[in-house]
Amino acid sequence: MPQYFKTRQWTHPEGYKFLAPWTNAVLLRFLIRKFTETLPRSEYRSKTQLDDAGRSVVSNIEEGYKRPSTKEYLSFLGFSQGSLEEIKGLVKQVYQDGFLKSKPGSSLTDLGIDLKEFKGKLKDSKGEIPLEVLYPPLKSLKSPLASLKSPLSSSNPPLTSPNDFAVTLEMFMELVNKTDYLLRTLVESLENKIAEEMPMSPREKWLKAQSERKLQEDKRFDKEMLGKEGLVFTREGMMKKEEAERRGLKEIPV
Repeated sequence: MPQYFKTRQWTHPEGYKFLAPWTNAVLLRFLIRKFTETLPRSEYRSKTQLDDAGRSVVSNIEEGYKRPSTKEYLSFLGFSQGSLEEIKGLVKQVYQDGFLKSKPGSSLTDLGIDLKEFKGKLKDSKGEIPLEVLYPPLKSLKSPLASLKSPLSSSNPPLTSPNDFAVTLEMFMELVNKTDYLLRTLVESLENKIAEEMPMSPREKWLKAQSERKLQEDKRFDKEMLGKEGLVFTREGMMKKEEAERRGLKEIPV
C-alpha cells in the first residue's frame, strides 16, 4: 500500500516533542499570551485572534503527528502554516496600531532566549513544568524601562501595558520566520517521501505548483524587507549582515 495512505508507525507516542517546529511553536504561543495580556480591552478581537492562532499552530502539529497517514499529517501541518501566516499578519497589525514596539536589530538572544536550549529543556520536562519555571528567561518579560518604574519593588507584578513588554516586533518576526522555515523543511521532507511511492494527479501537481509559487513570492518579500534594514537571520538570531559576517555566522534563508 502506498505510504500516502498506509498507517504511520511512531517510534514515540509524543514524538512531535522532539521536533524543533513544535518547540518553537510552544514558545511562540507563550510569548503571544504574555503579549495579549497587555492589550487594552478595546483590542479584544486582536487578543482572541492572536491567542487562537498561536494555539492552532501548536495543536495542529500535535494532532497531525498522531494521524494515521502521511497525507493527513501533511494536511495538519498545512493548517499550522496557515495559522503561522495569520500570526505574522496580526503581529504587524498590532505594531502598526501602536501596541507593539520595534527595535531594529533586536533578537531573542537579547532576552537570553536560546531556541536550542529551550528545545532541550522542554523535551526533558515532559510538559509538567510551567514554562516560566522551566526556562528562567521567560520568568520576566518586562522591558528595561518598565523595570525602572518601580526599582524598590522585589515582586514580579503582571505586565499591564504593551510598553512594558520586552519582546519586540523583530523578535516576533524572528521566531515566526524560523518556525515557518522549519515547518517548510518538514513538509518538504514528507512530500519527498511520499512522492517516491505515489505519483501526483494533474490537479495535485497544479496545486503544488501554485503553493510553491506563493512560497517563493513570500520569501522574496521577506528577503526584501530584511534587506532594507540590512538584517539577516542566523543561528544566533537576527543581526546586522556585517556583524554576522564578522562572526562567521551563516545566514538562515527566510
